[in-house]
Amino acid sequence: MAKPVLTISSKNYGAWALRGWLMCKLAGLDFVEKVIPPDDPAMKAEMLLLSSSMLVPSLQHGGIKVWDTLAIGEYLNEIKPKGGLLPADAKARAHCRAICGEMHSGFSSLRSSLPMNIKAHFPGFKVWSRAQADIDRIVAIWRECLGSYGGPYLFGSTPSMADAMYAPVVTRFLSYDVALDKACASYCKRIMELPAMQEWVKAAKAEPEEIDELDAEF
Repeated sequence: MAKPVLTISSKNYGAWALRGWLMCKLAGLDFVEKVIPPDDPAMKAEMLLLSSSMLVPSLQHGGIKVWDTLAIGEYLNEIKPKGGLLPADAKARAHCRAICGEMHSGFSSLRSSLPMNIKAHFPGFKVWSRAQADIDRIVAIWRECLGSYGGPYLFGSTPSMADAMYAPVVTRFLSYDVALDKACASYCKRIMELPAMQEWVKAAKAEPEEIDELDAEF
């Protein structure tokens, strides 16, 4: 049987691509990547925040095709239950799904004001009030999870679907020099130390500059 194929976009700019890719890695799925070109309409939709229905990333597994990052995560949890994408405890599992859903549908000001750009670093970046409100909410989510489940990841000792959903936010906080308390800064460091994240960042930094940021409606 052929390996599953995960279709993704830019590794430097593609926040949704990172989420789906990291979920596959955390679940232990042996897959191959298919990277769509920068001029592909699906790539531009993700980069410019214009798509109402994200078709990238998508996972082709045998005769099954799954798109939308949350759907990919739920599917991976079904086929790789030992991967730990969702917590074993029902209460924690519900909490995990809730904050994943919040990340999936919310924080639009953060997305538009601090777009993912792994190669970049903007010391002293001015964060406007609406984006700061999103940051404050994310920090509150992290603090609650780290306090409730003991860390070092959001739901305990191993990374989960929630960590994959918030991983692009970690890269944004680092790129835009967002001030964080010690616990949240340590959490960011732990996420960036994941072997899968190091693999992604290395590839992102090696990615050719083929996307014109000036075209993006930030």
